Amino acid sequence: MRVPAPRIPFRTMPAGRATAVALVLALLAAAAVALWPSSPKTRVTAYFPRTVGIYPGSDVRVLGVRIGEVRTITPEGDRVRVELEYEGHRKVPADARAAIINSSVVSDRYLQLLPVYRGGAAMKSGAVIPEHRTAVPVELDRVFDSLRTTADALGPKGANKDGSLSRLLAVSADNLQGQGVKLHQTVEDLSQAVTTLSDGRQDLFGTVRNLQVFTAALSADDAAIRSFNSNLAKVAEQLSGEREDLAAAITHLASALADVSQFVRGNEKALTADVKGLSKVTRVLVTQRAALAELMDVAPAGLSNLQNAYNPESGTLDTRSNPDHPQDPAALLCSLLRTAGEKADCEDLKTVFDALPKQPAPAAGTASTDRTLGGILEART
Repeated sequence: MRVPAPRIPFRTMPAGRATAVALVLALLAAAAVALWPSSPKTRVTAYFPRTVGIYPGSDVRVLGVRIGEVRTITPEGDRVRVELEYEGHRKVPADARAAIINSSVVSDRYLQLLPVYRGGAAMKSGAVIPEHRTAVPVELDRVFDSLRTTADALGPKGANKDGSLSRLLAVSADNLQGQGVKLHQTVEDLSQAVTTLSDGRQDLFGTVRNLQVFTAALSADDAAIRSFNSNLAKVAEQLSGEREDLAAAITHLASALADVSQFVRGNEKALTADVKGLSKVTRVLVTQRAALAELMDVAPAGLSNLQNAYNPESGTLDTRSNPDHPQDPAALLCSLLRTAGEKADCEDLKTVFDALPKQPAPAAGTASTDRTLGGILEART
């Protein structure tokens, strides 16, 4: 047998008390919202040339993520002042740029701050983004206006008024017809040449610097260079005036060289013998150089004595020879000593000379004669 559970009676809250509780809860929620700590906003001013599609309340984003909104837009002459604010705990680079972005043709635009903060100084409240750090998209009507202006400039009322543009296109088409491969090769070669120049730009710049130093040196020595050029011009002018003589000399030199060559070929043996004989003469001169030096010393005195001994009236050489009374060496030496002022006893000198051994005279037919003249001639047996 099951025993039924006891029933607890349910008591409802009076209506007035429920209203009071709801009011208290609402007041607590409002106080929590009012007293809840919130991060301060960062307010920034940006200047744009125009703000098409941007309004107060438009999003301020970083990488497409909304971090704030545009507060006010105020035109100032040829630019527009935009006041924007974003959450204070968000960091943006101090030198950030601002750009108006349109995600599609028909949707509203938003203001993008870039680049992303990755460290360093952050933008603070009151910062200003100048106009050169802002960007706006190109409007379609401006594109259409540019295309229309270009078309008018190239059309029948502009450059093609006399058909010049049409003729240029026709001639260009005729010239380029069938030259596509060559044109492609030209562009490719030009690309390789530019790449080579880029790879060797250090050497190229070094060459330019060295050339600059060289030109500076030339500029410093301008006077000397001008003098050199002037002298070179005079030499060139002189050679130009004597070119006929130079040509004739070269022609005659060629003929002379031909004659010399023929002479050498025809007298080869005789020239060889002469060269060998000249070699012997030079060897003798080398071995007898002491005698030649002595000859050079005494030759002037000998020639002078020869001149004094010559008698032009009789055409003879006058000498003082006394074959009957040969010269006594003792008397000659004694005379020289007395001439010099010295006192000498001639008898003593004569005794000394008489005591010297006598050199026997060579027998007849035994005197030796140098038939080679000091080695100049070959000895004959």
